[in-house]
Amino acid sequence: MSVVDESVLPRGNDPRRDVMRTPEEVAAMLRLHALGWGIRRIATELGCSHMTVRRYLEAGGWTPAKVPPRPKTLDGLESWLAERFRRHRGNADVVRQDLQREHGLRTVERAVAPWRRELEAEARATVRFETPPGHQLQIDFGELRAAVGGEPRGKIYLFVATLGHSRRLYVQPFRHERQSAWLDGLEGAFRHFGGLPQEVLLDNAKALVTHHDPETREVLFNERFHAFARYWGFRPRACAPYRARTKGKDERGVGYVKRNAIAGHSFAGWAALEAHLAWWMREVADVRVHGTTGEPPVERFLRDEAHALRPLEGRPPFRQIRELTRQVHADGFVDVDTNRYSVPWRLIGTAVTVRISDGQLHVFQAGVEVARHAERHGRRERVIDADHRVGLLGASKPPPAAPSAELLRPLSEYEQLIGGGW
Repeated sequence: MSVVDESVLPRGNDPRRDVMRTPEEVAAMLRLHALGWGIRRIATELGCSHMTVRRYLEAGGWTPAKVPPRPKTLDGLESWLAERFRRHRGNADVVRQDLQREHGLRTVERAVAPWRRELEAEARATVRFETPPGHQLQIDFGELRAAVGGEPRGKIYLFVATLGHSRRLYVQPFRHERQSAWLDGLEGAFRHFGGLPQEVLLDNAKALVTHHDPETREVLFNERFHAFARYWGFRPRACAPYRARTKGKDERGVGYVKRNAIAGHSFAGWAALEAHLAWWMREVADVRVHGTTGEPPVERFLRDEAHALRPLEGRPPFRQIRELTRQVHADGFVDVDTNRYSVPWRLIGTAVTVRISDGQLHVFQAGVEVARHAERHGRRERVIDADHRVGLLGASKPPPAAPSAELLRPLSEYEQLIGGGW
Protein backbone atom coordinates (compact mmCIF):
# COMPACT_ATOMS: atom_id res chain seq x y z
CA MET A 1 0.00 0.00 0.00
CA SER A 2 1.54 3.32 -1.03
CA VAL A 3 2.20 6.11 1.43
CA VAL A 4 1.45 9.68 0.41
CA ASP A 5 2.86 12.77 2.09
CA GLU A 6 -0.33 14.67 2.90
CA SER A 7 1.70 17.85 3.45
CA VAL A 8 1.60 18.40 -0.31
CA LEU A 9 -2.18 17.80 -0.50
CA PRO A 10 -4.84 20.58 -0.22
CA ARG A 11 -5.65 21.51 3.37
CA GLY A 12 -8.55 23.19 5.12
CA ASN A 13 -12.23 23.20 4.22
CA ASP A 14 -12.03 25.57 1.24
CA PRO A 15 -13.74 23.58 -1.57
CA ARG A 16 -11.77 25.54 -4.15
CA ARG A 17 -8.62 23.72 -2.88
CA ASP A 18 -10.18 20.24 -3.19
CA VAL A 19 -8.85 17.98 -5.90
CA MET A 20 -11.69 16.77 -8.09
CA ARG A 21 -12.02 12.98 -7.84
CA THR A 22 -13.62 10.65 -10.38
CA PRO A 23 -16.89 8.81 -9.67
CA GLU A 24 -14.93 5.52 -9.49
CA GLU A 25 -12.63 6.90 -6.80
CA VAL A 26 -15.59 8.17 -4.80
CA ALA A 27 -17.22 4.73 -5.06
CA ALA A 28 -14.00 3.21 -3.68
CA MET A 29 -14.11 5.66 -0.76
CA LEU A 30 -17.62 4.54 0.09
CA ARG A 31 -16.71 0.84 -0.11
CA LEU A 32 -13.60 1.26 2.10
CA HIS A 33 -15.54 3.30 4.62
CA ALA A 34 -18.19 0.58 4.71
CA LEU A 35 -15.42 -1.91 5.53
CA GLY A 36 -14.47 0.15 8.57
CA TRP A 37 -11.56 2.18 7.18
CA GLY A 38 -10.91 5.58 8.73
CA ILE A 39 -11.00 8.79 6.75
CA ARG A 40 -7.28 9.46 6.92
CA ARG A 41 -6.44 5.87 5.94
CA ILE A 42 -8.76 6.13 2.91
CA ALA A 43 -7.17 9.49 1.99
CA THR A 44 -3.70 7.98 2.25
CA GLU A 45 -4.73 4.98 0.13
CA LEU A 46 -6.30 7.09 -2.61
CA GLY A 47 -3.74 9.90 -2.47
CA CYS A 48 -6.05 12.76 -1.67
CA SER A 49 -6.88 15.14 1.18
CA HIS A 50 -8.80 13.76 4.15
CA MET A 51 -11.15 16.74 3.73
CA THR A 52 -11.92 15.56 0.23
CA VAL A 53 -12.80 12.10 1.58
CA ARG A 54 -14.90 13.64 4.34
CA ARG A 55 -16.84 15.81 1.86
CA TYR A 56 -17.69 12.89 -0.43
CA LEU A 57 -18.67 10.67 2.50
CA GLU A 58 -20.97 13.37 3.87
CA ALA A 59 -22.51 13.80 0.43
CA GLY A 60 -23.04 10.05 0.14
CA GLY A 61 -21.53 9.88 -3.33
CA TRP A 62 -19.86 11.77 -6.11
CA THR A 63 -20.79 15.45 -6.53
CA PRO A 64 -19.11 18.18 -8.54
CA ALA A 65 -16.90 20.50 -6.58
CA LYS A 66 -18.74 23.59 -5.40
CA VAL A 67 -16.70 26.61 -6.34
CA PRO A 68 -18.21 29.83 -5.06
CA PRO A 69 -18.68 32.43 -7.81
CA ARG A 70 -15.98 35.02 -8.05
CA PRO A 71 -17.16 38.56 -7.36
CA LYS A 72 -17.56 40.71 -10.48
CA THR A 73 -16.40 44.25 -10.83
CA LEU A 74 -19.90 45.47 -11.70
CA ASP A 75 -21.82 43.48 -9.09
CA GLY A 76 -24.68 45.62 -7.77
CA LEU A 77 -24.88 47.74 -10.95
CA GLU A 78 -27.11 45.40 -12.94
CA SER A 79 -30.19 47.65 -12.95
CA TRP A 80 -28.15 50.74 -13.76
CA LEU A 81 -26.33 48.93 -16.57
CA ALA A 82 -29.55 47.56 -18.06
CA GLU A 83 -31.14 51.03 -18.15
CA ARG A 84 -28.05 52.70 -19.68
CA PHE A 85 -27.50 49.90 -22.18
CA ARG A 86 -31.02 50.27 -23.56
CA ARG A 87 -30.83 54.07 -23.46
CA HIS A 88 -27.69 54.01 -25.62
CA ARG A 89 -29.14 51.36 -28.00
CA GLY A 90 -26.55 48.72 -27.19
CA ASN A 91 -23.42 50.89 -27.36
CA ALA A 92 -21.23 49.49 -24.57
CA ASP A 93 -18.56 52.13 -25.11
CA VAL A 94 -21.01 54.92 -24.28
CA VAL A 95 -22.02 52.99 -21.15
CA ARG A 96 -18.34 52.84 -20.24
CA GLN A 97 -18.09 56.60 -20.68
CA ASP A 98 -21.05 56.97 -18.33
CA LEU A 99 -19.08 55.00 -15.74
CA GLN A 100 -16.49 57.79 -15.99
CA ARG A 101 -13.81 55.39 -17.08
CA GLU A 102 -13.87 53.49 -13.77
CA HIS A 103 -13.97 50.16 -15.61
CA GLY A 104 -12.62 48.84 -18.88
CA LEU A 105 -14.73 48.36 -22.01
CA ARG A 106 -14.37 44.59 -21.94
CA THR A 107 -15.75 44.50 -18.39
CA VAL A 108 -18.84 46.39 -19.51
CA GLU A 109 -19.23 44.25 -22.63
CA ARG A 110 -19.13 41.04 -20.59
CA ALA A 111 -21.67 42.42 -18.14
CA VAL A 112 -24.11 43.50 -20.85
CA ALA A 113 -23.74 40.36 -22.99
CA PRO A 114 -27.11 38.86 -21.90
CA TRP A 115 -28.91 42.11 -22.71
CA ARG A 116 -27.13 42.37 -26.05
CA ARG A 117 -28.47 38.94 -27.00
CA GLU A 118 -31.92 40.07 -25.89
CA LEU A 119 -31.72 43.19 -28.07
CA GLU A 120 -30.55 41.17 -31.06
CA ALA A 121 -33.38 38.69 -30.60
CA GLU A 122 -35.84 41.55 -30.24
CA ALA A 123 -34.57 43.16 -33.45
CA ARG A 124 -34.90 39.90 -35.36
CA ALA A 125 -38.32 39.10 -33.99
CA THR A 126 -41.31 39.74 -36.21
CA VAL A 127 -44.49 40.20 -34.26
CA ARG A 128 -47.20 38.17 -35.92
CA PHE A 129 -50.62 39.47 -35.13
CA GLU A 130 -53.96 38.96 -36.79
CA THR A 131 -56.26 41.85 -37.61
CA PRO A 132 -59.98 41.64 -38.28
CA PRO A 133 -61.25 42.07 -41.86
CA GLY A 134 -61.11 45.64 -43.15
CA HIS A 135 -59.27 46.94 -40.10
CA GLN A 136 -55.70 47.55 -41.22
CA LEU A 137 -53.64 48.30 -44.33
CA GLN A 138 -49.85 48.20 -44.05
CA ILE A 139 -47.74 50.29 -46.44
CA ASP A 140 -44.05 50.57 -47.23
CA PHE A 141 -41.60 51.40 -50.00
CA GLY A 142 -38.91 49.10 -51.38
CA GLU A 143 -36.00 50.23 -53.53
CA LEU A 144 -34.18 48.22 -56.16
CA ARG A 145 -32.52 48.50 -59.55
CA ALA A 146 -33.75 46.89 -62.75
CA ALA A 147 -33.45 47.29 -66.52
CA VAL A 148 -36.19 49.71 -67.64
CA GLY A 149 -36.30 51.41 -71.02
CA GLY A 150 -32.76 50.51 -71.98
CA GLU A 151 -31.26 51.71 -68.70
CA PRO A 152 -29.62 48.56 -67.28
CA ARG A 153 -29.49 49.71 -63.65
CA GLY A 154 -32.44 52.05 -63.33
CA LYS A 155 -33.65 52.77 -59.81
CA ILE A 156 -37.25 51.78 -59.05
CA TYR A 157 -39.24 52.62 -55.94
CA LEU A 158 -42.00 50.10 -55.25
CA PHE A 159 -44.97 51.14 -53.14
CA VAL A 160 -46.40 48.01 -51.49
CA ALA A 161 -49.68 47.87 -49.57
CA THR A 162 -50.89 44.74 -47.74
CA LEU A 163 -54.33 44.16 -46.25
CA GLY A 164 -53.81 42.82 -42.73
CA HIS A 165 -56.48 40.11 -42.78
CA SER A 166 -56.45 38.65 -46.29
CA ARG A 167 -52.75 39.46 -47.08
CA ARG A 168 -53.82 40.73 -50.50
CA LEU A 169 -51.11 42.91 -52.09
CA TYR A 170 -51.10 46.09 -54.14
CA VAL A 171 -47.89 47.25 -55.87
CA GLN A 172 -47.23 50.49 -57.75
CA PRO A 173 -43.86 51.65 -59.14
CA PHE A 174 -42.53 55.17 -58.78
CA ARG A 175 -39.39 57.05 -59.77
CA HIS A 176 -39.08 58.61 -56.32
CA GLU A 177 -40.25 58.19 -52.72
CA ARG A 178 -41.51 61.69 -52.10
CA GLN A 179 -44.75 62.42 -50.28
CA SER A 180 -46.74 62.60 -53.51
CA ALA A 181 -45.74 58.99 -54.27
CA TRP A 182 -46.96 57.83 -50.84
CA LEU A 183 -50.31 59.56 -51.32
CA ASP A 184 -50.76 58.39 -54.92
CA GLY A 185 -49.81 54.85 -53.90
CA LEU A 186 -52.37 54.84 -51.11
CA GLU A 187 -55.13 56.08 -53.40
CA GLY A 188 -54.13 53.44 -55.94
CA ALA A 189 -54.48 50.79 -53.23
CA PHE A 190 -57.91 52.12 -52.19
CA ARG A 191 -59.12 51.88 -55.80
CA HIS A 192 -57.57 48.44 -56.29
CA PHE A 193 -59.22 46.99 -53.19
CA GLY A 194 -62.44 48.93 -53.79
CA GLY A 195 -62.67 50.34 -50.28
CA LEU A 196 -61.06 51.97 -47.25
CA PRO A 197 -59.57 50.34 -44.12
CA GLN A 198 -60.01 51.65 -40.60
CA GLU A 199 -56.31 52.36 -40.12
CA VAL A 200 -53.07 52.53 -42.10
CA LEU A 201 -49.87 51.27 -40.46
CA LEU A 202 -46.62 52.76 -41.77
CA ASP A 203 -42.96 53.07 -41.02
CA ASN A 204 -41.57 56.37 -39.74
CA ALA A 205 -40.90 57.79 -43.22
CA LYS A 206 -39.81 61.44 -43.13
CA ALA A 207 -42.34 62.26 -45.85
CA LEU A 208 -45.18 61.25 -43.51
CA VAL A 209 -43.95 61.47 -39.90
CA THR A 210 -42.47 64.69 -38.54
CA HIS A 211 -41.56 63.32 -35.09
CA HIS A 212 -41.95 60.05 -33.18
CA ASP A 213 -40.65 59.87 -29.61
CA PRO A 214 -39.36 56.30 -29.00
CA GLU A 215 -40.01 56.50 -25.24
CA THR A 216 -43.39 58.25 -24.98
CA ARG A 217 -44.55 56.97 -28.41
CA GLU A 218 -45.90 60.45 -29.15
CA VAL A 219 -46.33 60.77 -32.94
CA LEU A 220 -46.54 63.99 -34.96
CA PHE A 221 -47.64 63.30 -38.52
CA ASN A 222 -46.83 65.55 -41.44
CA GLU A 223 -49.55 68.20 -41.77
CA ARG A 224 -50.39 67.31 -45.36
CA PHE A 225 -50.49 63.58 -44.64
CA HIS A 226 -52.72 64.29 -41.66
CA ALA A 227 -55.07 66.20 -43.99
CA PHE A 228 -54.96 63.26 -46.42
CA ALA A 229 -55.96 60.85 -43.63
CA ARG A 230 -58.84 63.11 -42.59
CA TYR A 231 -59.98 63.41 -46.20
CA TRP A 232 -60.19 59.62 -46.64
CA GLY A 233 -61.31 58.93 -43.08
CA PHE A 234 -58.65 56.46 -41.87
CA ARG A 235 -56.53 56.51 -38.71
CA PRO A 236 -52.76 56.74 -39.39
CA ARG A 237 -50.52 54.69 -37.13
CA ALA A 238 -46.72 54.65 -37.07
CA CYS A 239 -44.85 51.53 -35.93
CA ALA A 240 -42.42 51.78 -33.02
CA PRO A 241 -39.15 53.60 -33.84
CA TYR A 242 -36.27 51.22 -34.62
CA ARG A 243 -38.82 48.39 -34.80
CA ALA A 244 -39.98 48.50 -38.43
CA ARG A 245 -40.27 44.69 -38.32
CA THR A 246 -43.28 45.03 -36.03
CA LYS A 247 -44.99 45.91 -39.30
CA GLY A 248 -44.21 42.31 -40.23
CA LYS A 249 -46.78 41.53 -42.95
CA ASP A 250 -45.68 44.37 -45.19
CA GLU A 251 -41.97 43.93 -44.49
CA ARG A 252 -42.29 40.42 -45.90
CA GLY A 253 -44.49 41.70 -48.72
CA VAL A 254 -41.81 44.08 -50.00
CA GLY A 255 -39.25 41.29 -50.09
CA TYR A 256 -41.70 38.99 -51.84
CA VAL A 257 -42.37 41.58 -54.58
CA LYS A 258 -38.65 42.18 -55.12
CA ARG A 259 -37.79 38.48 -55.36
CA ASN A 260 -40.83 37.26 -57.25
CA ALA A 261 -42.17 40.11 -59.39
CA ILE A 262 -39.07 42.07 -60.40
CA ALA A 263 -35.89 40.02 -59.95
CA GLY A 264 -34.38 38.91 -63.26
CA HIS A 265 -36.83 40.86 -65.44
CA SER A 266 -36.20 43.72 -67.84
CA PHE A 267 -38.82 46.08 -69.22
CA ALA A 268 -39.08 47.99 -72.48
CA GLY A 269 -40.34 51.07 -70.63
CA TRP A 270 -42.25 52.36 -67.64
CA ALA A 271 -45.61 51.38 -69.13
CA ALA A 272 -44.33 47.82 -69.62
CA LEU A 273 -43.26 47.70 -65.95
CA GLU A 274 -46.70 48.86 -64.79
CA ALA A 275 -48.44 46.33 -67.05
CA HIS A 276 -46.20 43.53 -65.74
CA LEU A 277 -46.99 44.38 -62.11
CA ALA A 278 -50.73 44.50 -62.84
CA TRP A 279 -50.49 41.03 -64.42
CA TRP A 280 -48.33 39.72 -61.57
CA MET A 281 -50.77 40.91 -58.89
CA ARG A 282 -53.68 39.28 -60.68
CA GLU A 283 -52.11 36.03 -61.86
CA VAL A 284 -49.48 35.33 -59.18
CA ALA A 285 -49.80 37.24 -55.90
CA ASP A 286 -53.60 36.99 -55.61
CA VAL A 287 -53.84 33.26 -56.28
CA ARG A 288 -50.81 31.84 -54.47
CA VAL A 289 -51.41 29.87 -51.30
CA HIS A 290 -50.23 32.15 -48.51
CA GLY A 291 -47.80 30.54 -46.08
CA THR A 292 -49.53 31.85 -42.96
CA THR A 293 -53.23 31.74 -43.83
CA GLY A 294 -53.05 28.63 -46.03
CA GLU A 295 -55.41 30.29 -48.54
CA PRO A 296 -55.08 32.34 -51.73
CA PRO A 297 -55.32 36.02 -50.67
CA VAL A 298 -58.00 36.84 -53.25
CA GLU A 299 -60.30 34.08 -51.91
CA ARG A 300 -59.85 35.24 -48.32
CA PHE A 301 -60.41 38.83 -49.48
CA LEU A 302 -63.64 38.11 -51.35
CA ARG A 303 -65.03 35.94 -48.56
CA ASP A 304 -64.09 38.00 -45.50
CA GLU A 305 -62.66 41.40 -46.25
CA ALA A 306 -64.21 43.02 -49.33
CA HIS A 307 -67.50 43.78 -47.58
CA ALA A 308 -65.68 45.01 -44.44
CA LEU A 309 -63.93 47.86 -46.27
CA ARG A 310 -65.71 51.20 -46.23
CA PRO A 311 -66.94 52.43 -49.65
CA LEU A 312 -65.03 55.11 -51.57
CA GLU A 313 -68.27 56.95 -52.39
CA GLY A 314 -66.92 58.37 -55.63
CA ARG A 315 -64.52 60.71 -53.86
CA PRO A 316 -62.01 62.38 -56.24
CA PRO A 317 -58.29 61.98 -55.58
CA PHE A 318 -56.88 64.10 -52.76
CA ARG A 319 -54.25 65.53 -55.07
CA GLN A 320 -56.77 66.40 -57.76
CA ILE A 321 -56.49 70.01 -56.66
CA ARG A 322 -53.17 70.98 -55.17
CA GLU A 323 -52.38 74.65 -54.58
CA LEU A 324 -48.93 76.09 -53.98
CA THR A 325 -47.37 79.54 -53.80
CA ARG A 326 -44.15 80.03 -55.72
CA GLN A 327 -41.74 82.87 -56.53
CA VAL A 328 -40.83 83.29 -60.19
CA HIS A 329 -37.06 82.93 -60.53
CA ALA A 330 -34.80 85.24 -62.47
CA ASP A 331 -34.81 82.84 -65.42
CA GLY A 332 -38.63 82.89 -65.67
CA PHE A 333 -39.31 79.47 -64.11
CA VAL A 334 -41.17 78.19 -61.05
CA ASP A 335 -40.10 75.03 -59.20
CA VAL A 336 -42.56 72.26 -58.30
CA ASP A 337 -41.33 68.89 -56.98
CA THR A 338 -37.81 69.54 -58.41
CA ASN A 339 -39.23 70.15 -61.90
CA ARG A 340 -39.19 73.62 -63.53
CA TYR A 341 -42.06 75.19 -65.46
CA SER A 342 -41.85 78.41 -67.50
CA VAL A 343 -44.07 81.46 -66.99
CA PRO A 344 -44.13 84.79 -68.90
CA TRP A 345 -40.79 86.48 -68.27
CA ARG A 346 -42.44 89.75 -67.22
CA LEU A 347 -43.51 87.99 -63.96
CA ILE A 348 -39.91 87.48 -62.79
CA GLY A 349 -39.68 88.26 -59.09
CA THR A 350 -43.43 88.10 -58.41
CA ALA A 351 -45.36 85.57 -56.34
CA VAL A 352 -47.72 83.30 -58.27
CA THR A 353 -50.21 80.58 -57.35
CA VAL A 354 -49.62 77.11 -58.81
CA ARG A 355 -52.64 74.82 -58.99
CA ILE A 356 -52.27 71.15 -60.00
CA SER A 357 -55.27 69.07 -60.99
CA ASP A 358 -55.98 66.21 -63.38
CA GLY A 359 -52.37 66.06 -64.51
CA GLN A 360 -52.31 69.76 -65.46
CA LEU A 361 -50.30 72.51 -63.80
CA HIS A 362 -51.90 75.97 -63.89
CA VAL A 363 -50.11 79.19 -62.87
CA PHE A 364 -52.14 82.20 -61.71
CA GLN A 365 -51.08 85.75 -61.00
CA ALA A 366 -53.62 87.97 -59.27
CA GLY A 367 -56.32 85.42 -60.07
CA VAL A 368 -55.56 85.34 -63.82
CA GLU A 369 -54.14 82.20 -65.45
CA VAL A 370 -50.79 83.09 -66.97
CA ALA A 371 -49.39 79.61 -67.80
CA ARG A 372 -50.49 76.02 -68.21
CA HIS A 373 -48.36 72.86 -68.54
CA ALA A 374 -48.77 69.10 -68.34
CA GLU A 375 -47.54 67.90 -64.93
CA ARG A 376 -44.21 66.08 -65.04
CA HIS A 377 -43.52 63.15 -62.68
CA GLY A 378 -39.78 62.79 -63.20
CA ARG A 379 -37.02 64.76 -61.51
CA ARG A 380 -35.32 68.00 -62.58
CA GLU A 381 -37.19 68.31 -65.86
CA ARG A 382 -37.64 71.68 -67.63
CA VAL A 383 -40.90 72.55 -69.36
CA ILE A 384 -40.79 75.62 -71.63
CA ASP A 385 -43.54 77.43 -73.52
CA ALA A 386 -42.00 79.55 -76.32
CA ASP A 387 -44.72 82.19 -75.90
CA HIS A 388 -43.34 82.97 -72.44
CA ARG A 389 -40.08 84.20 -74.00
CA VAL A 390 -41.53 86.63 -76.56
CA GLY A 391 -39.96 90.05 -76.13
CA LEU A 392 -37.05 88.76 -74.07
CA LEU A 393 -33.64 89.57 -75.62
CA GLY A 394 -35.01 89.70 -79.15
CA ALA A 395 -37.05 86.52 -78.84
CA SER A 396 -40.08 86.54 -81.07
CA LYS A 397 -43.14 84.42 -81.38
CA PRO A 398 -42.99 81.90 -84.23
CA PRO A 399 -45.12 83.00 -87.19
CA PRO A 400 -48.50 81.28 -87.34
CA ALA A 401 -49.02 78.67 -90.00
CA ALA A 402 -50.57 79.95 -93.26
CA PRO A 403 -54.29 79.20 -93.51
CA SER A 404 -55.28 76.46 -95.86
CA ALA A 405 -56.54 77.41 -99.35
CA GLU A 406 -60.13 76.37 -98.70
CA LEU A 407 -60.50 78.96 -95.93
CA LEU A 408 -59.53 82.00 -98.07
CA ARG A 409 -62.38 84.09 -99.54
CA PRO A 410 -62.14 85.61 -103.05
CA LEU A 411 -61.44 89.37 -103.16
CA SER A 412 -64.61 89.95 -105.20
CA GLU A 413 -66.70 89.14 -102.15
CA TYR A 414 -64.98 91.85 -100.12
CA GLU A 415 -65.50 94.33 -103.02
CA GLN A 416 -69.21 93.66 -102.99
CA LEU A 417 -69.36 94.23 -99.22
CA ILE A 418 -67.56 97.60 -99.26
CA GLY A 419 -68.61 98.70 -102.73
CA GLY A 420 -66.27 99.49 -105.65
CA GLY A 421 -62.96 98.01 -106.59
CA TRP A 422 -59.56 98.21 -105.07
